Amino acid sequence: MMSKRKYLINPAKKKKTDVLKKIKEKQQAAAKTITPAEKTADIPRKKPARKFKPRHMLTKRRMNWKIPSFFFVSALMLIILVIPTLIVVPFGEDQQHEATTVETKAEPAVELASSPVSVSVMRHAYDEVENVDLEEYVVRVVASEMPAEFETEALKAQALAARTYIVNHKLYTDETDEYDVTDTVMHQVYKDDYELQKQWGSDYDWKINKIKEAVNDTQGEILTYNDAPITPAFFSTSNGYTENSEDYWEDELPYLRSVESRWDEDSPKFRDQKTFSMEQVEEALEIELPNNESFDIEVTRTDSERVDQLVLNGNELSGREVREKLELQSSDFSIKQRDNHLIFTTKGYGHGIGMSQYGANGMAEEGNSYQDIVKYYYKDVEVSTVTDSAPALVSR
Repeated sequence: MMSKRKYLINPAKKKKTDVLKKIKEKQQAAAKTITPAEKTADIPRKKPARKFKPRHMLTKRRMNWKIPSFFFVSALMLIILVIPTLIVVPFGEDQQHEATTVETKAEPAVELASSPVSVSVMRHAYDEVENVDLEEYVVRVVASEMPAEFETEALKAQALAARTYIVNHKLYTDETDEYDVTDTVMHQVYKDDYELQKQWGSDYDWKINKIKEAVNDTQGEILTYNDAPITPAFFSTSNGYTENSEDYWEDELPYLRSVESRWDEDSPKFRDQKTFSMEQVEEALEIELPNNESFDIEVTRTDSERVDQLVLNGNELSGREVREKLELQSSDFSIKQRDNHLIFTTKGYGHGIGMSQYGANGMAEEGNSYQDIVKYYYKDVEVSTVTDSAPALVSR
């Protein structure tokens, strides 16, 4: 039989156990009095979790965000809706004002005085004859021959010249002829209302009214010399002087004398230049010239500095002949030879006889009346009437 073995407790070990027990009891007792905050004081801190604020604080923050958004949206609506209105309304007002202004400025058509004399015009574009009242004929000739922008007194002077021309022409025209005049530079340029409207466009009303007023202010008036209607030559631009009639035409007319016309330099047609090959000059003038060789050029001039006679390599020509065949603007020209070409430089535009249109406008700008103008360019003439100077014409 196995005997019971007796176990002995080691005194040192027992003492250690008792010490540990007491420590544990003290810790338990201390744990009962430690606050929750003290429990975590010695615990290593982690990144704090996101703190959630109360609902009323979230609402306030959202409102703070919504307020600027509200103003932004409101401003955007203001730009979209209000600004275009501010732009459109003034523009609309301007349009309305402009329309009103146009209506206000629109003047009734000027009533033209009638005449017992009529004119039959051959219209080349239509190949038919048009019969028109004398005063209406004068209006359309002035509108075709002189810029409507010219001074009114210049337009009146042109009206006298146009009316005098047709009266003088009709006095020597056979009544049995198909027509009195053409509508070309052969007589006087004439355009009807349709052609003038097409030419002037939106400016038609004020231009035609201005010319009608000028014609009405000279109703029935013509220019006479020794109680007879004159040949009232006129042209665009002088070279500084008008021409004596016999220096360009064959006849010497006492009222068509050369006078100074200093106003013409302001004309856009005062100077011009054209270049021709030798072959072109030979063909136009019907002469022969040496190619690539210099030759003599001799010129004699009239009192008004226009070319009277020209000699090219022994070929003698009149200044008028050269001007017309080469279609130069004036018979006041100079010539330079360069290689196989001739360069013609001209001053003035037109034949130079009678009244310069740009000169007339220059005189009007200085305050001269239409009577002053016509009596300056046509020497010793009188302003008369169709009734007094051409009674036979009126009675037809």
